[in-house]
Amino acid sequence: MAEAYIVAAARTAGGKRNGKLSGWHPADLAASVLDALLARSGCDPALVEDVIMGCVGQAGEQATNIARNAVLSSSLPESVPATSVDRQCGSSQQALHFAAQAVMSGSMDIVIAAGVESMSRVPMGLPTTLALKAEMGFYVSPKMQKRYPGVQFSQFIGAEMVARKYGLSRDQVDAYALQSHQRAIAATRNGAFAAEILPLAVRMNDATETGELHTADEGIRFDASAVSIGGVKLLQEGGVCTAANASQICDGAAGLMVVNERGLKTLGVKPLARVHHMTVIGGDPVIMLEAPIPATKRALQKAGMTVNDIDLFEVNEAFASIPVAWLQSTGADPARLNVNGGAIALGHPLGGSGAKLMTTLLHGLMARGGRYGLQTMCEGGGLANVTVIERL
Repeated sequence: MAEAYIVAAARTAGGKRNGKLSGWHPADLAASVLDALLARSGCDPALVEDVIMGCVGQAGEQATNIARNAVLSSSLPESVPATSVDRQCGSSQQALHFAAQAVMSGSMDIVIAAGVESMSRVPMGLPTTLALKAEMGFYVSPKMQKRYPGVQFSQFIGAEMVARKYGLSRDQVDAYALQSHQRAIAATRNGAFAAEILPLAVRMNDATETGELHTADEGIRFDASAVSIGGVKLLQEGGVCTAANASQICDGAAGLMVVNERGLKTLGVKPLARVHHMTVIGGDPVIMLEAPIPATKRALQKAGMTVNDIDLFEVNEAFASIPVAWLQSTGADPARLNVNGGAIALGHPLGGSGAKLMTTLLHGLMARGGRYGLQTMCEGGGLANVTVIERL
């Protein structure tokens, strides 16, 4: 079977809600990343055989196959097809898996995996809330209700359940949140993100452009402290989760160009990394966010690796309780996890986060001379993807 190689990766800097990217239509935002991948790889646009794009809020400006609309907003020709993927927060990580599987099968040679989410323009949960307002029903079916009687499916509740199960305190998750900001601050000041970020014109939600370029993740709190984080109100009485130790609402897009050996030869480029292993699992949809833990263990077992074989980890910081519980369960070295900060500081653009984290993981391995990187993230419905890459 052929291998899957990553030959280009790019992301936008995260934009805060109603911030520096809020004036960008999401299709145009994603198109900018598609064009950047073409430029970075030197690929003839006509050679791209598919675009697979993750997006969670597929309504409004992100409706009607946002992937295809991004292609039509880019320099790619009309002949390039595209499809949109929803595996909740893991949508664009799954897009990478689908792209890798396509080139490994030999049915395609050059595929783009990407993701986008404008949470300013398409608020979180909009497909559900719009349908409810229009009296068009709710996603939980009668049979699902019978299987899970009296259950409120909620990521917030799931994050608290994870914290209770693993005995995590408010101080622990707050300390992790502060570390996320501190690492993101250091990475930004040291230029660690410069190679991966695609500079874009600042475009506010009134569509005006200031002439300024958006080159740094907008959500980083440079004045973050234990006192400021510890003073934020709990989301649930008696719990540990707050807005300060959870991921930030974010606008952003990211993408990766994935090819096989024929693709490498056609493009005449050297690969940046090889997709070494891919896993996806389903777990308990009530606790919901715990799945990265068994998924990581399964992935390492199937890949014939141990946690110590991995040089860098990216575990999405949907809530601080998730990476803290993951560390506790896997025994991974905390110094290798989210070394440049994570979604608590940098933002979590839902369907764009999988490709965003992989872009950061790849560049982190390149900068540090590491060999193997592992990415995982919790996903709505009790799902988790794991991807292991080998830097080349």
